[in-house]
Amino acid sequence: MTDRTHHIDRVRASTRDLGAHLRQRWYLYLPVFAIWGFAYTRLFIDPTPRLPVLFNWTPSLPCRVALLQYGPTALKRGDYVVFAFDGEAQARYPGLRGQPFFKIVRGLPGDRITVEGRAVAINGELVGQAKTHTHDRQALEPIPAAVIPPGHYYVQGTSVDSFDSRYRASGLVRADQVLGTVIPLF
Repeated sequence: MTDRTHHIDRVRASTRDLGAHLRQRWYLYLPVFAIWGFAYTRLFIDPTPRLPVLFNWTPSLPCRVALLQYGPTALKRGDYVVFAFDGEAQARYPGLRGQPFFKIVRGLPGDRITVEGRAVAINGELVGQAKTHTHDRQALEPIPAAVIPPGHYYVQGTSVDSFDSRYRASGLVRADQVLGTVIPLF
């Protein structure tokens, strides 16, 4: 028997053993495969949140669990919102298109955005520093100075690493991108 044949026989035996193990303990693996299935569906097929409960595992906001109230509302400064991403960055990262982002409204239509160096301010109040590069070393440009137009919002996370309106590649959020407002639970 050659080494290659012996190796193939070992792989087949291991595969049979794994199959028997999975059949015997299917009740342990079913929830894991279901969660993976839902995650892949959200990532590759339809990223829109369908349940009103959101889980946040990023440092972009101070809460971990929140309720989503769907539908348009008159947003105000300090509101937590979920919106479908539609910024320039989707050209570089196509998987971002339509992904739900969870941020805080910091600027409203008519507010003035100013940028000095990499310091971003809304109506003269410093709201954050724009980083120079992403984690994968792509250059980041700060948002240009402007007056926020009607139907647009400046949104931002609480983390210095949050990808938000501080950056040209993310930009302002249109009202039609907003999926709803969020009530933080804990």
